[in-house]
Amino acid sequence: ALRGSDRADRALLQFTERMLASAVGAATSRHVLASALSGSGLEIAQVVNLLDTASQELRFNRELLGVTFEHMAQGISVVDSDMRLVAWNRRYVDLFDYPDGVVSLGVPIADLINLNVARGLIGADDADDPADRRLAHMRLGSPHLHVREWPDGRVIESRGEPLPGGGYLMTFADITEYKRAEQGLRIANETLEQRVADRTHALSRAVDAEADARQQAQAANLSKTRFLAAASHDLLQPLNAARLFTSALREHPDNDGETNRLSERIDTSLRAAEELLDGLIDVSRLDTGRLRPELIDHTSADLLLSLREQFAPLAATRDIDLRVRVSSQAVHSDRRLLRRVLQNLISNALRYTASGRVLIGCRRRPGALEFQVADTGPGIPEEHQKQIFEEFRRLGADSPWGEQGLGLGLSICQRICQLLGATLTLRSIPGRGSLFCVSVPYAHAPVVRIERAPMPMNVGSLVGMVVLCLDNDHSILDGMRSLLDRWGIVPLLASGVDEALAACSARRPDALLVDFHLHDRLDGIDALRALQACWPDAPPQGALVTADTSDALAARARQEGIVIMRKPIKPAVLRAQLGTVWSAKARDRRTER
Repeated sequence: ALRGSDRADRALLQFTERMLASAVGAATSRHVLASALSGSGLEIAQVVNLLDTASQELRFNRELLGVTFEHMAQGISVVDSDMRLVAWNRRYVDLFDYPDGVVSLGVPIADLINLNVARGLIGADDADDPADRRLAHMRLGSPHLHVREWPDGRVIESRGEPLPGGGYLMTFADITEYKRAEQGLRIANETLEQRVADRTHALSRAVDAEADARQQAQAANLSKTRFLAAASHDLLQPLNAARLFTSALREHPDNDGETNRLSERIDTSLRAAEELLDGLIDVSRLDTGRLRPELIDHTSADLLLSLREQFAPLAATRDIDLRVRVSSQAVHSDRRLLRRVLQNLISNALRYTASGRVLIGCRRRPGALEFQVADTGPGIPEEHQKQIFEEFRRLGADSPWGEQGLGLGLSICQRICQLLGATLTLRSIPGRGSLFCVSVPYAHAPVVRIERAPMPMNVGSLVGMVVLCLDNDHSILDGMRSLLDRWGIVPLLASGVDEALAACSARRPDALLVDFHLHDRLDGIDALRALQACWPDAPPQGALVTADTSDALAARARQEGIVIMRKPIKPAVLRAQLGTVWSAKARDRRTER
């Protein structure tokens, strides 16, 4: 306490201000304290005004507190130190559904507890006398938290906290929805492992089913590929024989014009069937991904010259001027697949060109060499220039030579170009012709070109030439006999390796034509080497005749340096090949003299 002239320190002044503020409010407290410190004092009117203001503030705060108290989501009850109810809110009455008049100011809290026990809201598990137990708990001022499910299914959470100076505060909250959510999560967690196991099992079954389906699809594709491969050999065998017989018939000296015309139409039909089989085989290999390019550097000149040798006889029979302009530029691509693309383009050009010329050449472009195939055919309208690259798309244009395509050639060309990283484009003017361009990357390094003499197109007489034909198909042997007889060639025919060796021991042939699939103790390449070994100093020229288009066989033949002639054999190409061999032998005979 202060005495006499003692001065109040700052802490005492702040404490005094807080005490006054708790009674009359902060603003009034500061005003009274300032007046007292100044020594001016307060008049009665000022005191009345300050008390009236403080009374209004207190009343407002009390009303605000009451409104807040009434609108809380929890039920609230407050008891004094005598354990009598002194405050509550409407939510408390509604939550316990107390009858009217039961809840009132000063009612012993024990009465309300006993009522709730009788209604089953407080279970016997709490104690034999739950009211006394709860009252003792509240008198001790111990905080507590309790959750109970009521008979109606609601879950109520009750919390208790002691109040300063005695008394106890209880809050009651309906947490039914939270408990249901918690139970749902608990059940979900309890069943999660089982559900994961079920889902894993289902996923495993789905993966197994997908693997089975993929295996079946692969097996089906493999079966299709094998079927087409077998078909390419088995079907081309009779086609080859038929074309040989047709060529022999066309060259028979007693033929009249009608016979020649019919034989020509038969040969055209057989050629269409051959192209159909080639197209189907290419599509099958593209679909199954078995057609894989072998990108190497090679010269464009060798490729173009071999194409000229292949198509010059056909162009000559149709009186079409086939011109090939070679280039020294090398390219980086798959030689066989690129040749297949150009073959299709040249074949189309010769099929639809009635007269005029077909020009094959190259142009240097930035980053690529552009192979061009131009013709003087009917041309393609602009609105159809994209459609012709679709599978089985035919625009109805008739070939003047009676040939009918399946609509696969250009589609195969486009797919092969995509595989090679090449670009296929078309420019065409109806009535003037078409120009197909294939852009191929340049070679990575210089390539030495192997000079080769062009195959003669106008072959002279083959009379007296001896040719051994080894094939296990007797119909092909009969066809070869008929055709070679027409050319004045002496045929030596054999259906097996031992028979061929016996025939060669009796007479030396000038050329060997050997089938690859002999179904004998040796295949065609080994048989060819065995026959040539009969004359180690000067072996006769040999060619492998086969319908097998596999990459493995082509690589093996290249490694052995053996020429491959594809079935069905084109008579003009065969005659040119034999003419080259016969001309070389004639030069050798003249040199020896």
